[in-house]
Amino acid sequence: MVAHEYRISPQLENRIEQLIGEKIQSYRKIQGGYTPALRLVCRTQSTGVFVKVGATPSTAEFLEREIFVYDRIQGDFMPHFVAADPSDVEPILVIEDLSAGFWPPPWDTKRIDLVLAQIEAMHGAKAKLEPYEEAHCASILCGTGWQAVAENPDAFLSLGMVDSGWLDQALPLLLSFEKACMTEGHSLCHWDLRSDNMCFAKDRVLFVDWNHACLSNPKLDLGFWLPSLAYEGGPAPEEILPDAPEIAAWVSGFFAARAGLLTISDAPYVRQVQRQQLDTALPWAARALGLPPLS
Repeated sequence: MVAHEYRISPQLENRIEQLIGEKIQSYRKIQGGYTPALRLVCRTQSTGVFVKVGATPSTAEFLEREIFVYDRIQGDFMPHFVAADPSDVEPILVIEDLSAGFWPPPWDTKRIDLVLAQIEAMHGAKAKLEPYEEAHCASILCGTGWQAVAENPDAFLSLGMVDSGWLDQALPLLLSFEKACMTEGHSLCHWDLRSDNMCFAKDRVLFVDWNHACLSNPKLDLGFWLPSLAYEGGPAPEEILPDAPEIAAWVSGFFAARAGLLTISDAPYVRQVQRQQLDTALPWAARALGLPPLS
């Protein structure tokens, strides 16, 4: 019998053992992430693995998509794939155990350069995935941010970052540059680049949580990471991606349209993270577009 404080069901334990081909000697539940998906580090006689299990309908859907991606792409920017069961009920993904790696922040120039090089490698990799619009036309990533704010500004204004006068003055430029930003592209894009999805494992930088991956605009994929990097003490976005007002408008609009909305029951910390990224994305857009200072 496995000794541990947290207990999974015998049925789930058996399914994991069938996938990895070994008996589990111990396991522990991993806290973290922004959804209630079950995360485990399992130890066998010969190795350790990370196991993610869909625990709700939405997390099951995300995990099925992630398994789909792992089945179609590979590269040094991804963890080693071990096994998967894409069952409609409690899908299971098994990858290498990265719990001994370094998960930023803090950031320094060397780490940032390593991540930038790995992002470039990812964008240059071949991938048999759908384009952005097909992959996300019905997902949380779809939709025009600043257009949604223009139609219903209350949620955004409730954040207290700007007043209605600032918004009225800024919206025409924000909408124009946002519309000019292309989501189309032929590069493999992660579409959820944040520090909690990046691991430094010895001489490798690995990206995890691949359920949003698709073919898209690499410049926008990179730009989506930069507000969170700045929030965590890294450089301002334009130091890495200069002369990109359309990217700043699109990214800030994404967070502006969502950060003030009601909490997501399956992901209660997402709005907090979106607000944090808006704290740096909106000033980036203001600087890039020559907008008035934030009130």
